[in-house]
This record gives sequence, C-alpha cells and structure tokens, in this order.
Amino acid sequence: MANSLFQPFSCRGMTLPNRIVMAPMTRSFSPNGVPGDNVADYYQRRAAADVGLIVTEGTTVDRPGASSDVNVPLFHGKEPLAGWANVCEKVHTAGGKIAPQLWHTGMTRKPGTGISPEAPTDSPSGLTHKGKLVAPILSETEVDDMVASFARSAGHAAKLSFDAIEIHGAHGYLIDEFFWDVMNAREDKYGGNLADRARFAADIIQECRKAIGNDIPIILRFSQWKQQEYSARLAETPGQLEGFLKVFVDAGVDILHCSQRRYWEPEFDGSDLNLAGWAKKLTGLPTITVGSVGLSSDFIGAFMGEGSEAASLDDIIERLDKGEFDLVAIGRALLQDPNWATKVKENRLDELENYNPAALQTLS
Repeated sequence: MANSLFQPFSCRGMTLPNRIVMAPMTRSFSPNGVPGDNVADYYQRRAAADVGLIVTEGTTVDRPGASSDVNVPLFHGKEPLAGWANVCEKVHTAGGKIAPQLWHTGMTRKPGTGISPEAPTDSPSGLTHKGKLVAPILSETEVDDMVASFARSAGHAAKLSFDAIEIHGAHGYLIDEFFWDVMNAREDKYGGNLADRARFAADIIQECRKAIGNDIPIILRFSQWKQQEYSARLAETPGQLEGFLKVFVDAGVDILHCSQRRYWEPEFDGSDLNLAGWAKKLTGLPTITVGSVGLSSDFIGAFMGEGSEAASLDDIIERLDKGEFDLVAIGRALLQDPNWATKVKENRLDELENYNPAALQTLS
C-alpha cells in the first residue's frame, strides 16, 4: 500500500531512500541557541527509523534581530555550529540525510526578545500585519545584509556537510513579509507587484548558491496563509502563482516546500490539486506537500492543547502515485513517534498513534 512512499528520490548531489520528509518544527530545546546532545539524539532516532530527509527546526541566521527566543537554535557562532556539527554527524551515522531550515522571524519577533534583545526588529517596511507603521523602512544596504546573512549560514551548512538547505519563506516571517503586500510597501527593487516582492527571496537563493556550490539542493518553503492571518493569500489564481514561482525557478531553487494547514484542501476552484500539486504543474520542479498528513486536524489546535486522531494515508499515497508532488513532509506524527515511518513501511498501520499535544513539551 505504501510502496510509493518508499521509492528513492534524487536532486543534485542528494539521494534519499524514500519520499518521507520530517517537517521543520520549532522545539525551543537549545539553551542560548546551542543544540545539545538531546537535540542530536532526537534527530538521530528519526534518521534511524526510515525518515528520508530531516528538515530541522527553524534555526536563525546571524542578523541580530533574527531570533525571538533564546532557546531556539542559532546557525552561526562557534558553539551553535559545533552543536549542529554533532547533529549532522549523528544523523549521518544513522544513515540519514539532513537540511537546516534557515530562518529570520521578522516582525513576529517582539522587541527585547531573542539572543540579542537590544537589536531592532527587521521588516520590509516597518509595518505590522495591520498596516501600523512601527519602524523606519530599512535601506537597501540593510536589506542586502539580510540577504547576506542567509548566505553566510548556508555556507556554514555546506562546511558542516549538511545534505541540503531549506530557506524559510513561509508563515508570516521575514521573507514572507516581503512577499505580502500588507507588510511590504517598499518602492525600490524589493517592492512592487507580487513578482517584484519575490526578489528578496530570489536574491537569497542566488547568494546561497554561491556560498554552497552546485552539489547541494536549495529548498524554499512558502505558504499562502500567515500566522497573522490564516485566510491571507499571495496568489488568487494559477497565473499569479505561476508568475510568483517563476522568480524562484529563475533564481535556481531546486525544490519547493508548499505549506498548507491541511494538505487535502484544493488550492484553486475547479481543481483538486493542492498547493504542492499546482507548484509542480506550473514549474516542473519537485515539490514537498505538507499539512496534517496522517492526522485528522491541523496543527493550530495543538498549540491550544487539542489532540488529533490518526488518519488514513490512502489519499496522500494516491496523490503521490499520480505524481502530483514528489515528497511528503510529516510534522506532529513524527514529533510524537520517532518510529512513524518504519511503522508505515512495515504496514503496521494499526500502531499509528493519535496525536497528544503533550508531545510538544518533550524531546523524545
């Protein structure tokens, strides 16, 4: 039943044994931004249990205002990078593949928080999601340094022998704030229409490529929805989405990670294709689908203490068989159960667990 999930996948210099991706999930178990042995063991357990590719929790780049939590890992500095070297080595020892998710929290960061509480909060235009001006519009020089900060962290990933990198351009964080016209009112090369507003991410992709060479895939995670507004949409039509994604194709992105709260929801009227299905159809690039795979309800409820029942995998496998997308990212189900992928591989589906939100509080 699950054979298509366990077919190999290759992109640039990376070959995966199967199509299962561990979705990035913020854990906040890295004091002072340093991932310890407990974090390395957490990822190693999943690598040893048939997860094809691990995308780490969000790990912040070296702009001082990038971090909003002192327990979220950094991807710069001697001690954090030593911690990530240990993570990478343990995952590789278990036979796994791993990509850091490079992250800047943007305007979601509250002033005075994170590893550099004195730092100002970066944003495209100093606008909140409600259009309130709370900071000056940064110069192009400042924006260029934001771009460079991602490339610096990407270079660290390559030196540490990570297998890919993921750029976090979703969910209302910094890169997504550049995409969103509500928060990006710039009048320079980083503002304008949707395709113009995508230039910031395109520049990041291009600079990361220079930093990592040609053998490491670059994944871009994007979403229509924002944590500030679940109903937000960047593209209202397939044509708008095509123009938006073409910017990243031209910049050299390898894989698109298409975030939905519920993967089964059609992206546009008149088609059953979800966001990953449309992204692959419009670009020809490999795509990752994500959003409550294997569970009956989306993750928002988990933060309010709600559980979720295990759900059938028949639909996700049928869509994968049709070639709608190439990879399937699993979040909460893998967070709770490191052996989830092995159970699916061995057809032990009756052992798949309902999700308990208490799993958010542990690093099992």
